[in-house]
Amino acid sequence: MTEPRAHPSFPPASRPRQPWRLRTRSLHLGARTLVMGVVNLTPDSFSDGGRFPAPEQAVEYALRLLRQGADILDLGAESTRPGTQAGHPDHATVSATEEQDRLLPVLEMLRRERLEAIISVDTYKATTARAALAAGAEIINDVSGFTWDAAMPETCAAAPCGVVLMHTRGRPDEWSTQPQLAPQAVVATVRDGLARSLHRAHSVGIAAESIVLDPGYGFGKRGEENYALLRAQSSLLALGRPLLVGLSRKSFLRHALAARRGREVRSRAALEHASLAALTAAILAGASIVRVHSVAAAVEAASVADLLLEA
Repeated sequence: MTEPRAHPSFPPASRPRQPWRLRTRSLHLGARTLVMGVVNLTPDSFSDGGRFPAPEQAVEYALRLLRQGADILDLGAESTRPGTQAGHPDHATVSATEEQDRLLPVLEMLRRERLEAIISVDTYKATTARAALAAGAEIINDVSGFTWDAAMPETCAAAPCGVVLMHTRGRPDEWSTQPQLAPQAVVATVRDGLARSLHRAHSVGIAAESIVLDPGYGFGKRGEENYALLRAQSSLLALGRPLLVGLSRKSFLRHALAARRGREVRSRAALEHASLAALTAAILAGASIVRVHSVAAAVEAASVADLLLEA
């Protein structure tokens, strides 16, 4: 009788366990996936812009995300979706003043309602970051990785606060015309860009323990480039910092579904299902934090992925 053939075990990434130092406290990363809930305060976000015309509505929504299991709330008051270049019909330039007018009332109300809530602010503007930190934000989530505002590194160092450095290839108005990258070039481009952002942070005195890195899915990566990046995501752990990923409702997921079905996908449910699949893959590839729109579903999916990592 022949011996049954041994099947290779599934090889999820080894996720580092380490503290993430924020402005007034620390989070322990790696033991389980943390869920960051998105609260868009914009009228033009690609996913759910314009949902909260009054601050009270945004606060109620944020509190609901906390009840559903969000560990962190990420407040954003300016859209950086593709196609927001000058001359585009949906273009809306947001000044720092307008961004803060949208953001600060919600942040201040949230602090009054839930002082213990951990609040991140999605901004690349140093003046907005400074105002948000003064109002009680713990984390600055800079989609440009300290490349769009020269004053941002010093602003975060002075707080000091938790920092998310995301990789972005170019500006939103360049994304649709950028040349395609080979799969190996995508990973190298992201790794080198994040390494430069890390160096910039360290050069102004931001401690490594305060920094989390984000590969920046969809930000200057087109279609299949995102899948090549996801497949090799665990290699970014060599930079020595935990990873945060945002895959929720990304357009490249919608396009993949459309290609499979041979028609445009309009169903929000289908996109949520694809988002959960990508989220699970990202956790198994070493992500410690996931940034999502649908918190309750993400908490459940992350629990299963975490069990796989533990096994």
